[in-house]
Amino acid sequence: MVSSRAVPNLVFRRLRGQRSAGEFAAAVRRAAREIGEQVACDARYIGRVESGEIRCPNYAYERVFLHMFPGASLGDLGFPDRESVRGRSARARLPAGTWRDLAGNPAAALSVPSDIEESDVLRRVFMTSGTTSVAAASIGIGAHRAAGTPVVLPAQRRAGEAEVRSVEEAVREIRVLDDQHGGGGLHRRAAQPLRAAYALLDSGVPTRRATADRLHAGAGELALSVGWLAHDSGRFEDARSYYAEALATARVAGDDALEAHAFCNTSFLARDAGRPREAVQAAEAGQRAARSVGSHRLLALLALREAGGRAGLGDRTGCDRAIARARSAFERGPAERDPEWMTFFREAEMHLLEAQCWSALGDWPRATRHGRRATALQDPHFTRNLALYRAQLAGDLARAGAADEAVRSAHQVLDLLDRVRSSRIRAMLAGTVRVLAADRGATAVAGLLERYTAARQD
Repeated sequence: MVSSRAVPNLVFRRLRGQRSAGEFAAAVRRAAREIGEQVACDARYIGRVESGEIRCPNYAYERVFLHMFPGASLGDLGFPDRESVRGRSARARLPAGTWRDLAGNPAAALSVPSDIEESDVLRRVFMTSGTTSVAAASIGIGAHRAAGTPVVLPAQRRAGEAEVRSVEEAVREIRVLDDQHGGGGLHRRAAQPLRAAYALLDSGVPTRRATADRLHAGAGELALSVGWLAHDSGRFEDARSYYAEALATARVAGDDALEAHAFCNTSFLARDAGRPREAVQAAEAGQRAARSVGSHRLLALLALREAGGRAGLGDRTGCDRAIARARSAFERGPAERDPEWMTFFREAEMHLLEAQCWSALGDWPRATRHGRRATALQDPHFTRNLALYRAQLAGDLARAGAADEAVRSAHQVLDLLDRVRSSRIRAMLAGTVRVLAADRGATAVAGLLERYTAARQD
């Protein structure tokens, strides 16, 4: 939703002329390629600029726009002064060129296409009145914090140990709730502690290096958690923005573990959004970042993300090789430096991700073999994953022609949907039902279709 304070950029709209927003977006992408930039410009982005929702473009888009209109300044294109948008100069707080690298040069900085809008999406709601004064921030979304636990920050005060611990606890709460219930219904609530976390960063990072590092890491992990909730709820563009924010935070803080996590999620999102080449590139970038972390399990997961992208490209050999690397790394066992967020990544998840690879390649026998193993090994604590694994298995079984077993698995998914809210899982189940509907004359299939239809109406 566009803020009531947004001012339409009529100058930019005039520059578009008679071209549609989609045609103009295509021209922007062509201009970007001419100067070696990569921007994910589409009609929606052009609309956001023209409506005033994006008050100032990131540095990648700035370079592209100025290339398209030689001799013009941002002001000539209808954009306000960058510092007036930020409230204070973002460059003053970072080493020279940092935001330039973060925002737009994948080859030099991130090695993967990204569309980081210089925090415009999030910082616009994190800050109040464009200054460093933050009246209060409420962190915590769990049921036991229904009333909110306020973290009061007087103007100009730096965040301290208590605030950092609150951010870290918010991350843990979100992960626990997601494990139990999935992303649906949590996304909006989780955005509140995220805004608070970045408000803490904007109020001034702690003077102690260790505490400052924890705050950056906590804020970045919180952005990834909220991004995952959006991802799981089918809000892919929102997820992309949150993941980009986490990636920017990682680069600013020099946090390789956070950067690897951000690339891991970005790869996963790209695969789900039908961009397999980007999924491979992000996974490869994540593996480079993860080398210094000291976690074989992290490298294994990133190799599986790469395998998923290669499967989407139809690269069976590359997929098989990436899976073999993942297996080798996983079998080296857990390590002290395994990231806290990876508690879900166990043998069951390995099999689930392998099943998804073979499913993408149309190898239903291998997909179902790994799917069965995943459901057999899954820890019942992870309620959401119980539904996810069964949904994956049901779909693969249906496509493999094992209708009766597919029906049983689909019923098990339906059994869990009163506790799990995930658009992703519901979409998987819907796909399975469409495949099985071809055999609706079978008693078992007819019973499933009737129950599925009733569940959709509830």
